[in-house]
Amino acid sequence: MRRFFLVFGVLIVLFSSLRAQPSHRQISVSVLDFGNTSLGKSAAEQFRIDFRTKREFLVLDSELSRAAAQGIGYSGSLNMSLDEARDLGAAMASEFYLIGDAQTLRRSSSQSPIYYESYCSVFVVSARTGRLVFWDRPSFKNKNERAAVEELSTYLAGHETTQQCLRAIQLAEENESSQRAIVVGISEPLIEEAPDDEKKAAEQGLRLPRPYRRLRPEYPESAARAEAEATVDVVVDVGSDGEVGQIQIARWAGFGLDEATVATVRQMHFFPAMRNGVPIPMRVLLRYNFRKSSK
Repeated sequence: MRRFFLVFGVLIVLFSSLRAQPSHRQISVSVLDFGNTSLGKSAAEQFRIDFRTKREFLVLDSELSRAAAQGIGYSGSLNMSLDEARDLGAAMASEFYLIGDAQTLRRSSSQSPIYYESYCSVFVVSARTGRLVFWDRPSFKNKNERAAVEELSTYLAGHETTQQCLRAIQLAEENESSQRAIVVGISEPLIEEAPDDEKKAAEQGLRLPRPYRRLRPEYPESAARAEAEATVDVVVDVGSDGEVGQIQIARWAGFGLDEATVATVRQMHFFPAMRNGVPIPMRVLLRYNFRKSSK
């Protein structure tokens, strides 16, 4: 009988210690090649290697991820709507994914002799929300092409960008978990979405919101360095007083273009939407097309 109680006591201790150990749920991550160049493929592989060293992440098979992306027609775009981004994540069955572009370009200008630039654009996307949660673009210039490539490769092997990606994913995971935990019973006031065009609005007795003055976002230096050309869509809640409320990115572009767009929209004031002469709140979609300077 004494032996029975001793064994029973040991089992209780073991069971309690197992329950006390934290369970580490792995976050699934896909890494697509950063373009078709050898540099793009090696850069993506470096991120896969780095992520595999972290026990909290599960790196999905690159061949399967590539096949899934090709299967839905993804061709390497770094400018996607939330729906497009979610569709890509769902196809690869990952919670987060990395996409990007890495190349070495021959450059020249009137102020400097010929040189080479090796860069790596890295985008981290949440498959659940479709949001761009992090971007970076390390770049190195050298008059020697091989030296430029080696400088970039050495930098990526130093894991600094990888660490930033990891932190961004962990923060996004925490934020998304918190949002899912919000009590559903507490609902925000409904706001009407604007019809697609003025004609449809008129048929419904509506006048859409109009800005007092149209403001154009600045083309940031970070985008200029990347020679980025993209479209940024934002969904904006305009109150019955014409003031801007919540702003959500509906199509992201990275390279600082999203932030420049949001900063500009926050400065805007509107003539509010009207229904039969009465001001009402309304949700509108604003689109901004960015093109690199012709200089």
